[in-house]
Amino acid sequence: MVDAIIIALFILAAAGIGYDAVDLLPESIQATVSNVHALRWVTAGFTAIFGLAVGLWAQASYRRLEAQIRNTPVEIILTRSAGLAIGLLLANLMLAPLFLLPIPTELAFIKPLVAVLGSVMFAFMGVSLADTHGRSFLRLINPNSMQSILVAEGTLKPAATKVLDTSCAIDGRIEELLGTGFIEGQLLVPAFVLEELQRLADAANDRKRGRGRRGLDILKRMQEAYPGRLTIHAGDYEDVQTVDAKLIRLTQDIDGVLLTTDYNLNKVADLQQVTVLNVNDLAQAVRPLYLPGDTLQLKILKQGKEPAQGVGYLEDGTMVVVDDGREHLGAELPVIVTSALQTSAGRMIFAKPRASALAS
Repeated sequence: MVDAIIIALFILAAAGIGYDAVDLLPESIQATVSNVHALRWVTAGFTAIFGLAVGLWAQASYRRLEAQIRNTPVEIILTRSAGLAIGLLLANLMLAPLFLLPIPTELAFIKPLVAVLGSVMFAFMGVSLADTHGRSFLRLINPNSMQSILVAEGTLKPAATKVLDTSCAIDGRIEELLGTGFIEGQLLVPAFVLEELQRLADAANDRKRGRGRRGLDILKRMQEAYPGRLTIHAGDYEDVQTVDAKLIRLTQDIDGVLLTTDYNLNKVADLQQVTVLNVNDLAQAVRPLYLPGDTLQLKILKQGKEPAQGVGYLEDGTMVVVDDGREHLGAELPVIVTSALQTSAGRMIFAKPRASALAS
């Protein structure tokens, strides 16, 4: 809508200039024209074409400026705005005496010219000083706030909005992650994702119907449990066909992060420079280092709680309980992992000496 308004304004302005430009022609030339009114419309048409070209350029420039502003941290926008306001204020104060000086009529154009150039110069100077000393300015606003100090130093960054895709909603692990507090910021569920879940829930195939209903149920529970975190976004992209392409477009427009478990969507988003959080990658990163059947070299350091148990520790401090390990106290031996226990307090591994395990 904004793009169409920008282009229309330039076309109308250019057409108006062309229409009125006929009056600037010498009267001798106007007298040779049989139909001045038709000439006005012809020149208005030609200038309207030029206005269309300029409008397209202005629309593209506006989009680039909008994207740049969206990607600029809010603290930089605040400090630059303050610097611009201070620069313009100084320009008005310092240039005011200029208008009191007696200047000949033929040089009257100097006053507005100097005023414009001075305002531009001071405004640019204010913005430059804001970029250089903006962090110190933020610290002065609230020197006792740790948040102000961290923002001023550039350490603290605002949390990006997370855009939830269909596969992640159906997967369900995002609900558990949200409960642990590891996912920060706002969760955004686009309306077209809800529509896709509804289509799945209404499908004739039992498997698709179950997946769709599961996704809707999970989103409903998350909305009830975290009403301030989950937001339904009603926007859509009529010119984009697939849901995956819409997700990438929306994430780019809001400078957010895409939450997904879809491998192919992850790859396409990476190619388009979109930040992606893949729950599968997270699960792979936090999986146990040792799985049942893995062999590791362990030194038995002390007795366990059970009569035959021995206890050793990995390099990261993880406790390893070895069945039949008491008789090897103080020795280093290969053991085979039998199971692992993960709790909020930490991880514990259970193992047997390799010879015992093979014998069993």
